[in-house]
Amino acid sequence: MEFSAEQIAGLLGGTIEGDPNVLVSNLSKIEEGTNGTLSFLANPKYTPYIYTTEATIVIVSDGFVAEKPVKSTLIRVPDAYSAFAQLLEIYQKFKHNKSGVSSLAFISSTASYGEDFYAGEFASIGDRVSIGNNVKVYPQVYIGDDCVVGDDTIVFPGAKLYAGTIVGKSCTIHAGVVIGSDGFGFAPQADNQYKKVPQTGNVILEDYVEIGANTTIDRATLGSTIIRKGVKLDNLIQVAHNVEIGNNTVIAALTGVSGSTKIGKNCMIGGQVGLAGHLTIADGVKLAAQSGVASSLKEENQIWMGSPVVPIAEAKRTFIHMRRLDQLSKRVQELENKLTKLSQ
Repeated sequence: MEFSAEQIAGLLGGTIEGDPNVLVSNLSKIEEGTNGTLSFLANPKYTPYIYTTEATIVIVSDGFVAEKPVKSTLIRVPDAYSAFAQLLEIYQKFKHNKSGVSSLAFISSTASYGEDFYAGEFASIGDRVSIGNNVKVYPQVYIGDDCVVGDDTIVFPGAKLYAGTIVGKSCTIHAGVVIGSDGFGFAPQADNQYKKVPQTGNVILEDYVEIGANTTIDRATLGSTIIRKGVKLDNLIQVAHNVEIGNNTVIAALTGVSGSTKIGKNCMIGGQVGLAGHLTIADGVKLAAQSGVASSLKEENQIWMGSPVVPIAEAKRTFIHMRRLDQLSKRVQELENKLTKLSQ
């Protein structure tokens, strides 16, 4: 699909310098721009490329002053980066603007779905499932009985939603995600065997949640595992049963959250972090990558690091001392040798 500079400027509320009728059909980095592509200049580091790029249209901020002739058509906006991000969002909507049900999809006769619904090949939608408007269900997705999927949600190939899962509006569930599988609940027996504890709850994703590829979110033993509004989870994260993650918290890849831990809102958790079970993490907490959290963190807006975690300033001091351990060991050895000689 092609768009003119005039159409793009209209979407962004920008002004055009150059030919308003030029057309673009793809996006590019400014340093790799080719004819027929749209790019942007936000970082001053890339300013030299605006004079050499082959991109047909470049979005620039109002403050940009050209020192040499620019052959691309420019669209001036208050903030080039924000404007380009807005365009990317529109581009994504066009890209995923599929509709219709494949003849190879299975939809239960008791399921319902709204307008502009798409179901790809070998998608399976169970009994009494309720799906909103403009929902996209890609091939090989499984949506179990009694699930609810809100408007404008996208479920990418191979994702699995177990029975009873509730997904809000404008959520994105990436390929290979498993939502609602059993929590890790086993009761030890007198004969050293383990008896499975039935997991009878469900998972709730509120609006605007994004779940990265191959992340797993376990159903609750009782009640619900809850991912609050605006949460963003990276790829390959494990969220255990009865966990709650607060509004607008972001978690990076390979993190594991153990059962019944409650994470506050607006938290930022780095990659490979491990959180023990039944903890409370206060609002606004930041955890550095590879941190290990064994006890609750009740102070809001604090930064923690290490395993077990300590305040980041303390962690940095400890690291400095650790780097000097070899020197300190040598000095201690020298002092011991001197003392030995003095005692002879």
